Amino acid sequence: MLPPPEPLLENLTRCVMEVLRGARDIDQLGRWISEDVYKHLLKRQLISARARQIKGTPATRPVLVIGRISTSSPADGVIEAVVMVYEKPRARAVAIRLEGVDRRWRATSIGIL
Repeated sequence: MLPPPEPLLENLTRCVMEVLRGARDIDQLGRWISEDVYKHLLKRQLISARARQIKGTPATRPVLVIGRISTSSPADGVIEAVVMVYEKPRARAVAIRLEGVDRRWRATSIGIL
């Protein structure tokens, strides 16, 4: 039996945003994300790091408010969710697909809008 997905969705969203801001090492997420998601986030992390370097802004831990989490289950052992993230001055949506593997959730897709 799989655990409730909401705590993982909230924590994973927060961690992904911290990775992109340079405040967290992507390797800390390895247990909860697939290899494809890891590669995608690594690419986004490098782009963000270059942008910070060009602008001369340091890596900082973002101040986030996790909003509504909407979930659906298109198949047994699969959760598709949208997590709203509020960070002044903007709001973002993080789309996550979780699949159950060995009685735990693993993110197989993450998109940040």
